[in-house]
Amino acid sequence: MNFALILLILVVVTGIAWVLDKLMFVKHRRRAADAAVAEFDRQQERVGERFADENAGETRARLRSEALRQPWWLEYTASFFPVILAVFVVRSFIVEPFKIPSGSMVPTLLVGDFILVNKYEYGLRLPITNTKLTQGKPLTRGDVVVFRYPKDESVDYIKRVIGLPGDTVAYENKQLTINGKPVPETPQADYFDDERIGYAKQFVEDLDGRKNAILNNPQVPPFVIGADDFPFRDNCVYNAQGVTCKVPPGHYFMMGDNRDNSADSRYWGFVPDKNIVGRAFFIWMNFSNLKRIGSFQ
Repeated sequence: MNFALILLILVVVTGIAWVLDKLMFVKHRRRAADAAVAEFDRQQERVGERFADENAGETRARLRSEALRQPWWLEYTASFFPVILAVFVVRSFIVEPFKIPSGSMVPTLLVGDFILVNKYEYGLRLPITNTKLTQGKPLTRGDVVVFRYPKDESVDYIKRVIGLPGDTVAYENKQLTINGKPVPETPQADYFDDERIGYAKQFVEDLDGRKNAILNNPQVPPFVIGADDFPFRDNCVYNAQGVTCKVPPGHYFMMGDNRDNSADSRYWGFVPDKNIVGRAFFIWMNFSNLKRIGSFQ
């Protein structure tokens, strides 16, 4: 059971309790409070002024407060409804936090980065079903996107958009080509990959004017080993140099920036539009390195 479903169930349960409290239970408590205060006043009249409670006003307030207090099961349901509803709305339609679990997006995103994902830019979607409510803007090459893993939609993946519907994407001999045009790369200083405990070649890639860093490991061969039998696999041609794929309508070709350490569309295929969760745009925390906080490309 995923967190979105758990949150939805909590919203429904606490919402029902909140509505019942407003429509029914609070009226009963008010009647009980009025009755308690009236009974206290009758007792005061019976005992007379000599034995009357010197703090009658405070006693009345206490009796009323105790009678109006929600029972424990309402405190843990109806009382939390506004907060849970706010969290549900923000997480489902505005922004959602994620934690980077692997090194597939190094050097852009590191293991332990806590990121924020824009949930409305590509169109609002219903939670759980992911049904699109509004169109939003289209994905563009170079976007860093969170999506539901096509082979197991309960798992979220994060990769960079490389190929749009209709594109021909080739990654051969570690050179990315889109629609017959090689993507420019500018060499940078070698990058020490902590996960592999070794240096990797680093480049700045230029995707339609959007620049981002990528890694290549010269010791890893260019061909793809162990590609799955995924939908539209006939759109891909694998050879000793790598792979070339024609992106089908309504799908995207995703790759990690750590090119030789990323399970991506080269291995498990295309990402359908219905699986898109949102665009990652900000690192809000990394407990090992506070300097990581900020936006990224």
